[in-house]
Amino acid sequence: MHPRGESSVDTALNYNYKIVKQFAIATVVWGVIGMLVGVFIAAQLAWPALNFDIAWLSYGRLRPLHTNGVIFAFGICGLFATSYYVVQRTCQVRLFSDKLAAFTFWGWQLVLVLAVITLPMGWTRAKEYAELEWPITILITIVWVAYAVVFFGTIVKRKVAHIYVANWFFGGYIIAVALLHIVNGISMPASIGKSYSAYSGVQDAMIQWWYGHNAVGFILTAGYLGMVYYFIPKQAERPVYSYRLSIVHFWALIFTYMWAGPHHLHYTALPDWTQSVGMVFSLILLAPSWGGMINGMMTLSGAWHKLRSDPILKFLIVSLSFYGMATFEGPMMSIKTVNALSHYTDWGIAHVHAGALGWVGFITMGSIYYLIPRLSGKKEMWSTRLIETHFWVATIGIVLYIASMWIAGVMQGLMWRAVNPDGTLTYTFVESVKATYPYYVIRFTGGVLYLSGMLLMAYNTWMTMRDSEAVHARIPDVVAAHA
Repeated sequence: MHPRGESSVDTALNYNYKIVKQFAIATVVWGVIGMLVGVFIAAQLAWPALNFDIAWLSYGRLRPLHTNGVIFAFGICGLFATSYYVVQRTCQVRLFSDKLAAFTFWGWQLVLVLAVITLPMGWTRAKEYAELEWPITILITIVWVAYAVVFFGTIVKRKVAHIYVANWFFGGYIIAVALLHIVNGISMPASIGKSYSAYSGVQDAMIQWWYGHNAVGFILTAGYLGMVYYFIPKQAERPVYSYRLSIVHFWALIFTYMWAGPHHLHYTALPDWTQSVGMVFSLILLAPSWGGMINGMMTLSGAWHKLRSDPILKFLIVSLSFYGMATFEGPMMSIKTVNALSHYTDWGIAHVHAGALGWVGFITMGSIYYLIPRLSGKKEMWSTRLIETHFWVATIGIVLYIASMWIAGVMQGLMWRAVNPDGTLTYTFVESVKATYPYYVIRFTGGVLYLSGMLLMAYNTWMTMRDSEAVHARIPDVVAAHA
């Protein structure tokens, strides 16, 4: 039986908004949790006694919980929500399978709960962004295959001949993440909570950073570009500036990103030619990255005045500014001479968080703010003023965070390479840690502001949805030739 006496025929005529709403709410909830853990471990770096001598609260165990919480909980729940919404709207059909879609939601939440349990216990494969142990990685694979079936099955049964470019990016990210996860995840279980990688030595490092950088390239870039090409034109009420450029952007980005991973391994045992290949492709990557940023920015041509009064558009457009900044900084840091200064310093932390907080965070928040009223049967969010406040509080938080880490990183690099006339080091490592302390306090302050903005979003979401009813959006009977 269907709620309110709705028949299966009626269901088939409506979009599946229930699954989108579930993932949208999960995005907000996990965002608060992931960022709260991040703020706590930022505080631990400034005041180490905050680990309370409890192993489960130590920095080494909570740090992967933070990265997994922000990338795989907040980030991928946002990608589930937006990709399920966009693929239905642009293909003008209901999702391929409601039951399989529901499985992806509950399966993914199980993965995240298991991560929250096992990571503080110290169960880890010790691989960046791939810490979760083998039983959970198998569950991830099963859920991801179901996700692919739902997404591509919806595209196969579409009523529209054209496949809109946002779906190209969502589809590319789904396929690439499956490939990366399976290859890097091959391991030999030793017990329920311990396994060993199938690779060893420098090969293991190479496979890991092929995965690690492409987790950034395909989850944190390609997936969110799917949001750019749908939600910015919709919110601005303007067509994409250049549809041809969007297609060129897709193919150039997808091809180039796969080869950039070795720049994480400069000055290591990795063969020098491999390091150089990673550096060259990282520099080439600047072109498609900025092509996409410019395409998104220019979509606002003739509508720039909307930024004054539309805080959702502020989130979406400013995210592109941070995308441009991060994708300029990354190739620059991949140059070996620059990397000699920046590697192992907090400059890398600044770079990652310019992308994570400014690009990924803002484009996700803007997209979810767009979705929530439409999923709740409302014309707009409960409070537009709270969205505006969220934007400015978060922006100030980002600036404090990345500026402090830029300064700290350059300072650390210079202190570590400073030598006396007799060739001895000018500074001990402990002196560089002491000099970094005030910047860690500023970083913590920026993190608190960013988290405060997320709490405002959670409250605004609750107030918008608290008395909402199920929304039944009817699929159009007459379909145009293009999306």
